[in-house]
Order: sequence, then structure tokens, then C-alpha cells
Amino acid sequence: MAAKSRESVSGPRFSWSDRLSFLLSTALGLGLSPLAPGTCGTLMGILLHGLVVIVFPGAWHVYVLSIVLLVICVASRMTAPWAMKHWESEDPKPFVLDEVAGYLIIPLLFTEGQLWEVMLWGFILFRVFDIVKVPPARQIDRSLPGPWGILLDDLVAGVQATLVMYVLWFLGVIG
Repeated sequence: MAAKSRESVSGPRFSWSDRLSFLLSTALGLGLSPLAPGTCGTLMGILLHGLVVIVFPGAWHVYVLSIVLLVICVASRMTAPWAMKHWESEDPKPFVLDEVAGYLIIPLLFTEGQLWEVMLWGFILFRVFDIVKVPPARQIDRSLPGPWGILLDDLVAGVQATLVMYVLWFLGVIG
């Protein structure tokens, strides 16, 4: 009996480009969660937010968060076509870079309160707005196909969550 080739036993081989696209698009695997992959992916945004605050002086936070957000948006735009093809979906659930980007809008625009408050309220409100898809996020999600639609509805959800956080700050709930 002839030995099976290594490829037939282990499945198709992935190129380094495929592996990088897989790791990026799933936020290092967080998007592979069988329960609430978008919520798990958002945790990468919280981690990045926390690292920026811990590592960089306060005066640099906005600049570094802007760069991180830009890099995540570019990575999202570049890996989304791969993810759509790989998972055979117009908006694949394991693809969570859009959630990372959407959350990062919040610490970039909301500069009040303690770190833990921003992370907690930002996480909760972002997930609510991302799931419910309040207009115009709903229209973007439905009418703008492909990588831009996947990303932009989450960025809008991040802005909407930020606006609510400012209302909560004004009312004294935050800060």
C-alpha cells in the first residue's frame, strides 16, 4: 500500500500570505470563537487601547491610537477579500478586524473618564450599536457590499457609541 502524501493527510497547504491573512482577519484567533466572535474580536481593540495607554505618555495617546486605527483599517481593507473568499461569505463571522477598528474609534474620540470606565462603557455600547445597527450603520451594512461595507458600519457604530458616552459623561455617569 502506497503511503499517503503529506498534503492529503494534513489538508491543503497555506502560504505565508494565507497564514498572515488568517491571523490578522481573526484578530489572532479571537474571531474563531464559536460564541459571539465579534464580541471576542472587540477584546483585541480593548487590548490595543490598554497597551497604548500603558506604554505611551498621555500626550501621545491620540496620535498613537490614530496610527493603530489606521493600520487596523488598512489591514481590514486588505484582508477582507481573502476572508470573504476563504469563508465563502460576504461578511464572514470569524473576520473581526472591523470590530477592532470600530472599538478603537471610542478611545480616539472620547477622552474623558478613567481608563476602566472608557473600556467598559465603550465595549458595552460599541457591541450594542454594532449588533443593533442603528442608522446609518444599517444602511451601510445593507447597501455597501464588500470590504468597505464590512468596515464602515463598525466605524459608524464606534462613533455612535462615543456620542452616547459623551451624554453619559455629561450626566455624570462616566468620570
